[in-house]
Amino acid sequence: MTSVRLRLLVLALAPLVLLMPFLLVIGMTRWTADYDKLLIANVESDLRIAEQYLAQLTEKTGDELLGIAGSVEFARKLAEGPPAQKTFLAQKRAELGLDFLSYLPRDSARNATTRWPVIAEALVGRAKTSIDIFDAEALAALPGDLTRRARIDLMDTEAAVPTDRTAEDRGMVVHSASPVRLTGQEGVLVGGILLNRNLDFIDSINDLVYLNAVTGGDRQGTATLFLEDVRISTNVRLFENVRALGTRVSAAVRGTVLGEGRTWLDSAFVVNDWYISGYMPLTDSFGERVGMLYVGFLEAPFAAAKRRAILWMLGAFAAVLAVSAPVFLWMAKGIFAPLERMTQTMSRVGEGDLSARIGQVNAKGEIGAVAGHLDDLLDQVQDRDRRLRAWADELNQRVDERTAQLRDANDRLEDTYRQLVVSEKLASIGVITAGVAHEINNPVAVIQGNVDVIRETLGDGSAKVQTELNLIDDQVTRIAVIVGKLLHFAGPGEGGDQAEVNDLKPVVNDCLVLVKHAISKDEIAVHTTFHPAPLVCVDAGEMQQVIINLIVNAVQAMSRHGRLELELGQQNRDGTAGAYLIVRDTGPGMPEDILSSVFDPFFTTKRGLGTGLGLSISQTLVQRAGGRISVRNRSAGGAEFTVWLPAADPDEETVDDGPNPPRA
Repeated sequence: MTSVRLRLLVLALAPLVLLMPFLLVIGMTRWTADYDKLLIANVESDLRIAEQYLAQLTEKTGDELLGIAGSVEFARKLAEGPPAQKTFLAQKRAELGLDFLSYLPRDSARNATTRWPVIAEALVGRAKTSIDIFDAEALAALPGDLTRRARIDLMDTEAAVPTDRTAEDRGMVVHSASPVRLTGQEGVLVGGILLNRNLDFIDSINDLVYLNAVTGGDRQGTATLFLEDVRISTNVRLFENVRALGTRVSAAVRGTVLGEGRTWLDSAFVVNDWYISGYMPLTDSFGERVGMLYVGFLEAPFAAAKRRAILWMLGAFAAVLAVSAPVFLWMAKGIFAPLERMTQTMSRVGEGDLSARIGQVNAKGEIGAVAGHLDDLLDQVQDRDRRLRAWADELNQRVDERTAQLRDANDRLEDTYRQLVVSEKLASIGVITAGVAHEINNPVAVIQGNVDVIRETLGDGSAKVQTELNLIDDQVTRIAVIVGKLLHFAGPGEGGDQAEVNDLKPVVNDCLVLVKHAISKDEIAVHTTFHPAPLVCVDAGEMQQVIINLIVNAVQAMSRHGRLELELGQQNRDGTAGAYLIVRDTGPGMPEDILSSVFDPFFTTKRGLGTGLGLSISQTLVQRAGGRISVRNRSAGGAEFTVWLPAADPDEETVDDGPNPPRA
């Protein structure tokens, strides 16, 4: 023990032998705490998955009912009468896996609004899906044997809140209602799924949450649905093949989750064993806490794993300590100095100094050889690092170039895709417009013929209504023009146009006369501002169609008591003189995320009230005249559409691509 290095070795081992057990205890304690936190985090993640599955089930149920409520087939069945309606709803209930599905006319639905908020929401036009609790009387009123399915006998459960009840006869239901607003029919479509004894539902949650064998294998993972504190659907077992339906949760869990509305994430005694558990409250459509969703896995396997890990670490420490002392003593001589130089060199290399080297050492044998080899390796590392940096720079440059190429290609692909979508939609328009034009021409011919009969019958007395008869003639002619252009628009090629130099002011005034009834009916105040504006080369009928479409859309957006502003003036764009027309309303405006889509064919925000073609056709007509149409939301509220048309050449004459359409 006279060697300085030996004494240094003893001094180094003494603190290790004395402090290591203490540090090991601290480390194991910290590791155990972190391990427990990891288990809690895992069960919290499992609970979120179960919550998302339940939310997905309610959302899917609501979407399915909304699809049925707005379907053409449902409208047809309603028109055919109650027997057809009943058969159709029974078929859809079976297809969608619902426990009940019924249609309530508006009067019947209004009587149910005080009891069920989801029906009240549907009556005002908003589909709603929620979890609701149906009592035995409500279940008995529904088709099927739901009362028997819902009833669960209560079982005495240790640590649960005392109760005099012997059975749970209420049902927890995924309750959904969708508005029905069809021609001649208004009401609510109501459907739902009973969750009591719904083992497929709870097993699906369990299979989704516990996919791995660590927490879910060998029935270690469990999931449960509670109505208040009673298990109404669970895969927790009392015995091998007996589920713990009717058992109740402990008073501590009930107070935290149902009483305080907080999520429970901790160990809990579940029926007959301890589980790492997560409970979250479930609220009904009234906002009241009516149940809980639970997931958890057995705590015993993880507790045993912690014990084994602790024992293994203690044994490993003892073995390493017993072996290390004699080995260190034997190797101590002549090792410390070269190793210290190696350590210092490697520290410098680790800090980024690749030029650091060990140099010549006095040690013989392997230590000296290792030191020499390490210097050789450091030379190679430095050279490879230099080459790798050069390669990395070149690779980054190539990646940047390739990324730019891919970005350009992707942009072109997106543009092409959007063009294909628009082309496909316009092709669909072409398929239907020929038939629509034919159906319009027949009633127009009848109208024109009857007007002529009125003139002949009244004779000189027709002078009193001559203005009205002339107006009918003009609008019949305009319908024929529109039908003709619709046929041209549907056919191949660009189609014919009849553009002429026009002043937009009288066109706007004519449009206001045509929509006067809609404006006055909704008590809309109209304000016009006509600044001097140049003449434009556009078909007056097409421009009338565009302006009337914008005015009608504005009136519908404001509902009642709004303000419609029309402004006409001169504006230059891109060095080209032109005239602009602005249509403003005081409605709610449009969501920013749909502003770029309002001119797409078939896009509409008025489901069931429009085809979504008005703005698309208006944009086509304006662009055909060389103009532009745009939309924005006003800062003061409401939407603002702007139509700009280039000024007509002063020497330009009327362009006639075809004969005037004959009067029907």
